Amino acid sequence: MSNQAVIQHLESFIPLKGSEKALFGDRFVTRPVKRREKILVAGEVCKYYTFVVEGCFRMFGVDDKGFEHNIQFAAEKDWIADIGSFHTQKPSQLNIEALEAGLVLQIKQQDLYFLYKNIPKLNMIFKVLIELKYIELQNRVLQNFSSTAEQRYLSFLEQYPHLFNRLPNTQIASYLGITPEFLSKVRKNIQSNR
Repeated sequence: MSNQAVIQHLESFIPLKGSEKALFGDRFVTRPVKRREKILVAGEVCKYYTFVVEGCFRMFGVDDKGFEHNIQFAAEKDWIADIGSFHTQKPSQLNIEALEAGLVLQIKQQDLYFLYKNIPKLNMIFKVLIELKYIELQNRVLQNFSSTAEQRYLSFLEQYPHLFNRLPNTQIASYLGITPEFLSKVRKNIQSNR
């Protein structure tokens, strides 16, 4: 697969010249991913910034009791990486796992930095992408201590409208910080109030 999917995505922010597109060359690697396959394992360095062409992925951490806590989901036309590990090249505390079989395009740090240097507008595009993810994270942290489970679920539906039917209750509950049983109660409550 060519870089076309990622180039089209980036051009939804700012058009790229033909000479700029040519610089992408083979810097992105195409990788088919099986369901439940991890593209990042805690303890390893996050070597790739990953663009999702097909499929659904989750980034999660595991607490000292062995419970998994979902931090982020990514599906088609979205990016996923442990940005801290990717930029510092230090081991990650997070995992990234495919919830569905998929196809991704991955780029190494040095190749991404090459593109930043040679296509300055990419700096702006990735700055916007990272700022949007940061805003999502800030809102989520704020909701975790100031919102009810029902409010957090409604925010989840707003943030991931294309995913709630694709994700098992266990994954959504982990993201919201509640049990799957309590998620079922929240959903029933919302339905009865409509």
